[in-house]
Amino acid sequence: MTNATQQQTEPAPIVACTISRDVQNFDLLIDDMEALLGEGWGDLGFDEATAFLNQPDGRSLEFVAMAIDAIDEPDLPMLSQVIHAAKENGVKVILIAEDVTPASLHHLLRDGADEFVPYPLPEGELAGALERLRQPAPAAVQSEPAPATNAEGVRLSGGGDGVLIAVHGLAGGVGATTLAVNLAYELATGGKEKQPKVCLIDLGLQFGSVSTYLDLPRREAVYETLSDIEAMDGDSFGQALVSFEDKMQVFTAPSDILPLDIIGPAEIKRLLDITREHFDYVIVDMPSTVVQWTETVLTEAQLYFALIELDMRSAQNTLRLKRALQSEDLPFEKIRFALNRAPKFTDLQGKSRVKRLADSLAISLDVQLPDGGRTVMQACDHGLPLASHAAKNPLRREIVKLAQQLNAIGDSDAEAA
Repeated sequence: MTNATQQQTEPAPIVACTISRDVQNFDLLIDDMEALLGEGWGDLGFDEATAFLNQPDGRSLEFVAMAIDAIDEPDLPMLSQVIHAAKENGVKVILIAEDVTPASLHHLLRDGADEFVPYPLPEGELAGALERLRQPAPAAVQSEPAPATNAEGVRLSGGGDGVLIAVHGLAGGVGATTLAVNLAYELATGGKEKQPKVCLIDLGLQFGSVSTYLDLPRREAVYETLSDIEAMDGDSFGQALVSFEDKMQVFTAPSDILPLDIIGPAEIKRLLDITREHFDYVIVDMPSTVVQWTETVLTEAQLYFALIELDMRSAQNTLRLKRALQSEDLPFEKIRFALNRAPKFTDLQGKSRVKRLADSLAISLDVQLPDGGRTVMQACDHGLPLASHAAKNPLRREIVKLAQQLNAIGDSDAEAA
């Protein structure tokens, strides 16, 4: 009887805590914490959290879930202090935020928060974040030399002076990612004497699909790299890369949707500088949205392809982009327009429409890519470049020609140097 009474009254050990201004404002968090931990969690306010974390009971916690909203943003120094106290005592931090600006989010992530989950909580997201926290750190397997490509990332060698090529779709579905993926692959495999080193970067931080088109995993190290680019070097950058068939390296989009301005112009420039230092060609798949660091990529790129189609939406978006760049005195003339799904050589009426489009927009359409048909989408769905899935596809042949032109330019520049 006594043992039964003791079992009923003995409290469950506290393994985690929520930290918030008022946890009742985050009812979904309460539900998820109870589902994951039962009664094995507690609740702290911001003013008492630091003191508790420095006590023995605080050091025994597995993690804390810091829940904030827009009202808490003026108290960033206090929030950072709580994160620092948790990290100093070996406690993981899950940041849960609602209506918080990307700048504040970036600040808290750089201060040491381990995971970010938006509020309202998506189903299963807190459990997923906790599972990632419990995974062992990969650093323990670095005792012996790693090969050039492995499951933990890519080993890089410096000394490069990479050509930066950006691809930007001016409307949805115009084939920008298809061009970026296949151009990168053709550059990586089309060298005459030696194969150039090629890196493909997916800057579609929200819905980038390069990893899908090449059937590659999205590495958690991508988010870690984007969160602290200032501290990035060649080694840490290599840990975020995934190798495709040992022919080229890919910096995929992160596994979670991130705000496009979680990184700024300075961070993008550093990312591009480090990449060009280690590769001969750097292909950047841009988001269709124009953000504050679009200017940085445009300024840094040797070639900036803008993909359009023969339709009204592409024409209108080209005019909008032209007005925006010229109003800011940015080099609109640097953009090289490429027409995807261009009419065939025998389609005289279509050729006439292309000429009228170029004349009305006052642009040049030097690059015209043919319609590859359903085979192109099938290759993307299978996670294969066109060279592997449909080598004789007309779109692939045109991309090969473009890659050969770029390789010829690169070879002549190397000989001149």
